[in-house]
Amino acid sequence: MKYNFNYYNPTKIYFGEGSISNLEVELKNYGSNILLAFGGGSIKRIGLYDKVIDILQKAGKKVVLFGGIMPNPTYNKLLEGVRLVNENKIDLILAVGGGSVIDLAKGVSASAYTTNAWEKYWIEGKPVDSQVVPVASILTMVGTGSEMNGGSVITNEEAKLKKGHVFEAKVYPKFSILDPTYTYSVPQYQMLSGIFDIMSHLMEQYFSGTDENVSDYLIEGLLKSVISSTKKAIINPQDYEARSNLMWASTLALNTLVGMSKTQDWEVHSIEHQLGAYTDCAHGMGLAAISIPYYKHIYRYGLAKFARFAREVWYIDETNKTEEELALAGIEALSNFIKDSHMVTRLRDLGATKEMLPLIANSCDIETSGYKILTKEEILSILEECY
Repeated sequence: MKYNFNYYNPTKIYFGEGSISNLEVELKNYGSNILLAFGGGSIKRIGLYDKVIDILQKAGKKVVLFGGIMPNPTYNKLLEGVRLVNENKIDLILAVGGGSVIDLAKGVSASAYTTNAWEKYWIEGKPVDSQVVPVASILTMVGTGSEMNGGSVITNEEAKLKKGHVFEAKVYPKFSILDPTYTYSVPQYQMLSGIFDIMSHLMEQYFSGTDENVSDYLIEGLLKSVISSTKKAIINPQDYEARSNLMWASTLALNTLVGMSKTQDWEVHSIEHQLGAYTDCAHGMGLAAISIPYYKHIYRYGLAKFARFAREVWYIDETNKTEEELALAGIEALSNFIKDSHMVTRLRDLGATKEMLPLIANSCDIETSGYKILTKEEILSILEECY
């Protein structure tokens, strides 16, 4: 099958230990008023907050603080950021933290000079037709790839909806600083949640299409790197090589490169988003709990790709195995990896109740680019299986 595509990514990446030294130079390209977006106290505990404030002050910038951004950022929090942008005539939003902080920064950037942003972007999926505020990021937790893409996942608490919107290139971070040492202090639960988010991003792009595709080879290589580095990072969270490999794999997994010429299937993410809307659970752990039942439900419709997944990613010997047996062995290898890494496998462990499951299923978006288009009843069945 022939696929034409255009690829462009405007984000400049500064990667490696000490890469924050590039912040002062970049700040010369922006005006005086900086909105510093961050989450809880982690950036203060590792000394990053003080370091960033010092650099901003030496550069002569006026700093407006926008803290307390939660792991699943809400639309109300976004509106708080919009208010700060307008009241202080912000020239740059500097997001310091994980993907949630960067996601919210991009949402604020696009929403600052428009009205009805929730309906316009997250419901109707319209492009940005107004002025935006430049965004930059300093990454402290890997998983989302938000540091080099236009994605912004926001939860509307009143509507019980968690929605993602992919903004165009003008909302991408202008530059992102990626220092793997900033991820050392992330609790193991959150580290593992981020790791499975990386894997899910790769698998949702991989499990689509039937053609011979360069992107599939790239994805297989990234998955193997993540699997290997995860085992090392669990043993030693300060293994620089492992943490740097995970950080760069996370960026590459969702900076749109490996999705080129792929139809892509984002149903697992769609289901997890609504799980998160009802439970406020860690995103990657929700993905881990949902993925195995989902893949067991659809693998027959993409049998050749699932068999290839087993052979190329997990090195499973195909001798004396049917294609279906090989495919199932690959799913089992993924399941064992989840369990061996102590990731979550049951929705009940994420705060879900049985009463929530029909509500979650009925509110999920139905994706149409995967190997099988699900019904709401099938989504409910998958949720019940992983409850």
